[in-house]
Amino acid sequence: MNLTTKKVLITGGSIGIGKALVAELAQRGVRDIAVIGRRREPLEALASEYPAVRFLLLPGDVARVKDLDHAVATLTNTWGALDILINNAGVVSAGLLTEVSDEDISSQIAINVTGLILLTKKCLPLLQGSPEGAIMNISSGYGYIAMPFYSVYAATKAAVGQFSDAMRRELAQYPLHVMTVYPAATDTDMMKTAVVHNMDSAQDVAQAAVEGLLNGEINVILGGPEREEQIKLNFLEPKKIDEVAKANFETLRERTQTHRSM
Repeated sequence: MNLTTKKVLITGGSIGIGKALVAELAQRGVRDIAVIGRRREPLEALASEYPAVRFLLLPGDVARVKDLDHAVATLTNTWGALDILINNAGVVSAGLLTEVSDEDISSQIAINVTGLILLTKKCLPLLQGSPEGAIMNISSGYGYIAMPFYSVYAATKAAVGQFSDAMRRELAQYPLHVMTVYPAATDTDMMKTAVVHNMDSAQDVAQAAVEGLLNGEINVILGGPEREEQIKLNFLEPKKIDEVAKANFETLRERTQTHRSM
């Protein structure tokens, strides 16, 4: 895939993994990048940081259908084409299910799943016209291995992976590569309120994701061989992961009691 000619749309691209993806793409020669973000100031700061990129800044909330419609209409009128969609925007609110607010539950589903699906649907007419396109969905390690205090977040991220698989098979007649990225704990603003050490950098995740795209991988799993073995164990013998979660319950409670990034 020749990235230099591609037109890319990314959600949540002004901070964290999204911003690192923009940097990685810009370094690899991408010059047309549209970014959806909730606040204009970070979007404008991003544009000033990479003057070689022709940014299309699209302030909006992926949880709002009218914002998605406006973003896609603007992109269509400006570019008339789209090659790569990167669904990166995400939020998290950790805690026992009984303690997470109704609003935080609804927002996690709306942003992490519903908005991702709706944006993909609205972008498909453009993506299906690309001679060499892709959809990259950013999930989480919790999308494979759910743990206490992340029931809603894990459910949303598992949904992302299943959606990717379904779309890859549904779009098999088009030259569209559909993939999912499963980051481990990553040092971003989202993790500032969690007590976690030895995290990956956002740059590590972005580099692995883009290399996975270029190599035609359908799943990019961060966390090394140990994480891959845990995923296999969770699939084949989930009760063993149950025991791990039980043994570490109080430690997990301590790590997550203030973890909220909405």
